Amino acid sequence: MLGSRPFVARALQARQLPWAGSRSYQFYSTTASRGWRSRRWRRTAVGAALTVGACGYTVYNYDTAYLVAASVYRSSVAANVTCQVAWDYYRNFPELPAEGSVSEDERRAIQAQRSKVHVRAAEKVKRALMKNGGVYIKLGQHISAMQYVLPMEWCQTMQALQDRNTASSLDEIGQVIALDTGKTVDELFSVFDAEPIGVASLAQVHRAVLRETGEEVAVKVQHPMVRTYSDIDIATVSVMFEFIHSVFPDFKFMWLSAEMKGSLPRELDFCNDKSNAEQVQWNFAQHADIPLAVPRMIQATERVLIMEYVNGRRCDDLAYLRQYNIDPSQVSREIGRVFAEMTYVQGFLHCDPHPGNLFVRPRAQGSASHGYNFDLVLLDHGLYRQLPSQFRYEYAEMWYALMRGDQAQIKHWSRKLSGTDLYQLFSIILTGHNWSTIETKSLGSTSAAQFNLDALTQQQPDLFQKITEVLASVPPVLLLVLKTNDLLRMVDQRLFADQPPAVQHHAQLRTWLRISHYCLVAIRDARAAEISHRPKAVPLARVYRLALNRLGFWFNDTALSVYKALLVVQDMFIRWQALFRRSTIA
Repeated sequence: MLGSRPFVARALQARQLPWAGSRSYQFYSTTASRGWRSRRWRRTAVGAALTVGACGYTVYNYDTAYLVAASVYRSSVAANVTCQVAWDYYRNFPELPAEGSVSEDERRAIQAQRSKVHVRAAEKVKRALMKNGGVYIKLGQHISAMQYVLPMEWCQTMQALQDRNTASSLDEIGQVIALDTGKTVDELFSVFDAEPIGVASLAQVHRAVLRETGEEVAVKVQHPMVRTYSDIDIATVSVMFEFIHSVFPDFKFMWLSAEMKGSLPRELDFCNDKSNAEQVQWNFAQHADIPLAVPRMIQATERVLIMEYVNGRRCDDLAYLRQYNIDPSQVSREIGRVFAEMTYVQGFLHCDPHPGNLFVRPRAQGSASHGYNFDLVLLDHGLYRQLPSQFRYEYAEMWYALMRGDQAQIKHWSRKLSGTDLYQLFSIILTGHNWSTIETKSLGSTSAAQFNLDALTQQQPDLFQKITEVLASVPPVLLLVLKTNDLLRMVDQRLFADQPPAVQHHAQLRTWLRISHYCLVAIRDARAAEISHRPKAVPLARVYRLALNRLGFWFNDTALSVYKALLVVQDMFIRWQALFRRSTIA
């Protein structure tokens, strides 16, 4: 058997063994060498055939090959930045020493170093998210709204992603429209602006004019590759979070990727936008006193949405509001009313109320039934949640307990909602204020202390772990409600950015009073439903309990209304003082 290998024959010849030069051996060796060469050529031919086949497959299936290559690239970008950030925190992020263990100068130096690492890491992640686009931009927007759990450096860095998105080309947009509607841009529209009026993470909007009717419309078109990459992007984000969790066990944000996985398919189907917008229009049809406008939906496919064109600007554009003599405090109040109505009464909540989705449209004073000189235009109806009636009742009870500073009730309803015993931390996340403010019943006063994550981290080194524990325990619907609350707080802060501190305090107070009012409404309605559906209840006793329930609501709500009127008078006095000082200085 050894002689069957050519190299054995050569070795035997080299050693000049007696039988190596025999004719029979030479014939055998030559035959074996030819067989080996034949096998080599066969392998070469097979390799060449496979190469040609792979090239041919790539040519004839270019889209699939491109998708695989692009997916690998996007995943590598995410993996690379994850490793860089994890390594940076591991090597350069100092522990915060206990209070009093180091001098004040040393503590400030450590805090400065921690802040530098936060900023550096956030910038790296932001650049990676912008490079990948699509779902990754959406992730960055989620992060920017998580002020109750992430350092301010991360939230401020990611806020740029609310407006900084890359537009798709006009040719790409035209292809999406043709594929989804069966008609070209020229067949559908007599005018179609090449420059988009808005670019978001998943889609962009163009102004156009319908060819058939001549109506001016806004056309929302999905970026062409978002749907293609969405599954692999979400899977990559999930793996990335799992990796970070394996390095830092306190990192328990897998719920964020789970939430995106549940929400994204709905947002990627624009038929949901149309049905959600029509539902909101129906819900507010009986509220003529609320200046809410929802663009009329004309046509929708999965990736193309044609709707009424609405003039206006972002609600936080203070220069625009001043130009049209629109009071920012009225804008703030009506935004609060709309979302309180959605949360506590209707149970159908718009979960992405950043300033780019809340426009203000000027109108003549008295030209509408609501009496305001503006309309509040609600845009982007892709992300909604239906809030169950039991959840709304428990959520209202929790907020009402917070407003009263009733610790026993706070603990009870916190356990019901969050599933944990960390009621103090849950209250801080919910209100955005320190626990000392809540327990001293100061939530509705001008002395309320704002929530400061860094200060609390100094007091409780394990704070981050506790926050992630709370967020990992709460039901998914509450996570979106928390996100919505934070976005509304951000809008409020921007609307009152140029106002005197006292006016800003009063704006916050009115927010608490408005929440209290709607909590009372939700509690009243839930209790009335419970009384009405009690079996075997004596009719007279039922009527008595219903009357008592309504009387209790009226008494508490009247007290809130009186306090609210007092704040309005104080605000007028403060503004007159400010105007008087300016005129005196001038």
